[in-house]
Amino acid sequence: MSTKPGGDSLYEPKDKGTYEKIKAYVLEKHGLKVSSLYIAQIKDKCGLDKRLNYNLSKKDDQHVPECPKEKEDAIMDAFRHFGLIE
Repeated sequence: MSTKPGGDSLYEPKDKGTYEKIKAYVLEKHGLKVSSLYIAQIKDKCGLDKRLNYNLSKKDDQHVPECPKEKEDAIMDAFRHFGLIE
């Protein structure tokens, strides 16, 4: 079995769904701008791994906006598109 591109390999690398690619996909397909916070919230709901957040708030009573349903549906569509969920 070959590991070179164009060889006899059955391996086909998938396009990773990075935060920036997810944002671009949602904007292009749904016309919505989504934040990294919203993507992270939906990843939590789906049980997907997230990268570490080094910008943690020092406030005890911080207000964290919740992702609207319309944007949640668009992000879920992007997750399916990039193969993060089925």
